[in-house]
Amino acid sequence: MDSMELLRWIGIGGCFGLSAVGAAIGMAVNGPAVIGAWKKCYVQKKPAPFILLVFGATCLSNIIYGFILLLLLPASTASAFVLLTLGLGSGFAIGAVAITQAMCAASAAEAYAETGQGFANYLMIVGIAETISLFAVVFVLMAAGG
Repeated sequence: MDSMELLRWIGIGGCFGLSAVGAAIGMAVNGPAVIGAWKKCYVQKKPAPFILLVFGATCLSNIIYGFILLLLLPASTASAFVLLTLGLGSGFAIGAVAITQAMCAASAAEAYAETGQGFANYLMIVGIAETISLFAVVFVLMAAGG
């Protein structure tokens, strides 16, 4: 494998790796928040809403976006430097979105557990963050010619 091919694969693999790291950090943020929200319900003798699991899993979709790029970017005819830049940039963006999404979801879980209201509203904010990842995937594929 020559150095240009190596740069291509660093970008491609980096995209998936950074996406996964962001999702893992996101789980470290929103997982404990959801557990804490359930605990508050138990302490208050209220039923713990199972639907809070939705907030706990929000950042996981970002791994899928990184994996999609991992599968599609190798077919690109873009130069090694372009793929390196696109791969690492998109991986960083998707990973950052996963963390941001998790922070929103953590607040949403706590608010919903406390009030029992607003689930759809909270989910819309988390969905807006999700849209940023989707844009990153689409724009990177367009820029890579995929």
